[in-house]
Amino acid sequence: MVAYVIIPGIDGSDERHWQSLWEKRWRPSAVRIAPASWSRPDLPDWVASIQAAYEIVSRRDNQVALVAHSLGCWAAAHWLEQARPDTVAAFLVAPPNPQGPAFPREAASTFLGVSARPLPCPSLMVASDDDPYCDPVTAAAFALQWQAQGHFIGNHGHINSDSDLGDWRTGLELLGRLMDCGDD
Repeated sequence: MVAYVIIPGIDGSDERHWQSLWEKRWRPSAVRIAPASWSRPDLPDWVASIQAAYEIVSRRDNQVALVAHSLGCWAAAHWLEQARPDTVAAFLVAPPNPQGPAFPREAASTFLGVSARPLPCPSLMVASDDDPYCDPVTAAAFALQWQAQGHFIGNHGHINSDSDLGDWRTGLELLGRLMDCGDD
């Protein structure tokens, strides 16, 4: 079985967000991170929260999928560099550009210095062609630097609640393919 660590962006994901809908679908095999710094993100706090969630789900299941959105992608990548866990795959959706003009000022103090380095696990970076937080050229560069598969889904903004994706079936299919690859 697969267990899931849900890693939202700033302020978490609301009830209409695909991450929240997936979390409900996967209960009890999904755990959402719970950092104390949702609104003023602190990278060490978010990384510790990922570690805590991973410890919960990895006790129950052999294979773990990190399901990250927005700023959560950078927290997941940073955690992966440090923890280097076995049997994990990373599903990274809509990473914002830390050097871009729309990068959240609230996160700048600890997230601004992040950079994309090769991830130690099977990974898929999903991006939109019209994401206001990261242009497609930069998103493709992140995928390359992370050594992740890159997949663009057309014009869906920041791939969040405002994108009206609902349960985001295409995302579930992409995640399923990633997890199948992780079994090789």
